[in-house]
Amino acid sequence: MEWTRKQRYRKYKDWDAQTLLNLQAQAATSPYQMHYHIHPLSGLINDPNGFSYYNGEYHLFCQSYPFGPVHGVKSWIHYASPDLVHWHYLGSAIDPDSDLDNAGAYSGSAMEHNGKLLLMYTGNHRDEDWTRIPYQVIAEMDENNHITKPDKVAILPPNHVSEHFRDPQLFKHDGKYYVLLGAQDAKTKSGHIDIYESDDLKTWHENGYLDLGKDEMGYMIECPNLVFINNYPVLIFCPQGLDKTVADYKNIYPNMYWIGKDINLSEAKFTPLQAHPANLDDGFDVYATQAFNAPDGNAYAISWVGLPDCTYPTDKENWANCYSQVKRLEIKDGALYQHPVDAIKNLRHNEKQLNNEKIISQAAGKQYELKLHLLAGQSGKLYLASNEDLSSSLVLDFNTDQNAKLTIDRASSGPAVNPDYGATRTIDLKDDQDLDLDIFIDGSLCEIFINNGRHVATLRFFAPTPNQKIAFDKDTKYTGRLWSMNSIL
Repeated sequence: MEWTRKQRYRKYKDWDAQTLLNLQAQAATSPYQMHYHIHPLSGLINDPNGFSYYNGEYHLFCQSYPFGPVHGVKSWIHYASPDLVHWHYLGSAIDPDSDLDNAGAYSGSAMEHNGKLLLMYTGNHRDEDWTRIPYQVIAEMDENNHITKPDKVAILPPNHVSEHFRDPQLFKHDGKYYVLLGAQDAKTKSGHIDIYESDDLKTWHENGYLDLGKDEMGYMIECPNLVFINNYPVLIFCPQGLDKTVADYKNIYPNMYWIGKDINLSEAKFTPLQAHPANLDDGFDVYATQAFNAPDGNAYAISWVGLPDCTYPTDKENWANCYSQVKRLEIKDGALYQHPVDAIKNLRHNEKQLNNEKIISQAAGKQYELKLHLLAGQSGKLYLASNEDLSSSLVLDFNTDQNAKLTIDRASSGPAVNPDYGATRTIDLKDDQDLDLDIFIDGSLCEIFINNGRHVATLRFFAPTPNQKIAFDKDTKYTGRLWSMNSIL
């Protein structure tokens, strides 16, 4: 199919049910499909939205285009979970069926208020001349998961921003309501986080662009999030076009975090603890991370594993992208740590104890967790999803001696994935120290938690189905455990 603009913006009601059923069957039977991570039932998912806790459950909404692996007219679909791991699908949530979102329901957030869950999102409105007007809209969901959309806009774009004004994060802080919005300045074409404030969720006042210091943040900031972790304000955001002298990154667009000493939302002032933002994920494919402060006192985050303006091998199967597992966030030693939530352990079965074996498994399957403790003073390679002679593998090249580092190489793991941005990623480690790896494999998704979450590296890879061997290239001193993982979807 040629995905023309007309095709991508075809009304949902104009698609026939059998087409959707065929697409769902194709996605479900893909050898690359995930089974304990959220993935599209059909077509494409991208930004996680409305990540929240309400009515005794965690809620997550996904930006979705169900009719193909492209960015067409977007809707929201809905999942809920008791534990941040076992997600159940609740169907369509926000369809692009009103004048406020006639060209798509774009990204947004959620906040509990007076017994309802408020869903704030960007309504992508297009007029007859196809001019975009981004409307910030607040819908309501009740305890029966019934959603009511408003008939008027909460926030209109101010004159000083371009059409790129989206992704509202709605939250309450110090007795007032705030919205953070990704924005592009109309005059300078530079990226900003715009702040709005309200006493009543009805009348909104613009406080202005958040002062992030002297460095420009590229030409657009997407998906701004503010969470408080161990009493530190932490910004998580996606600065498109960020100069690499400000922060180094290898992906087409970075997903950054920035720890602050303080933030004054009324005065739009951020006082950083770090000189510059840092990569949230050291892998290949994380973007549009959404985080929130939960009632249990923790901050949790989940990411889109996919990137704008990039393609993946499953596009040929008419489905695209997935989500990371949920991660608990912690600040330690001035850095952000990310941890798997405890409930992920409930998926484990068939435990295998490991102790210095060169071949860990000849047939590990497509869904497993591998936890390793490698002793200091050695180097080598760990081959994942490998064929028998290790020539086709996802390779982890490690050094725990001097100039310690870990290099992830997906060049020989299967079909090339966005090769313009390189096939390797390297993480610097502390010299002469043991290395802890917690590796999750789920179909074509790999997540690596390094040194108890000091670094996380997330990537897609597309190994042939028979490639299930796990082995070291030489004798290595380590201990570990291997588990198979149950499916959730």
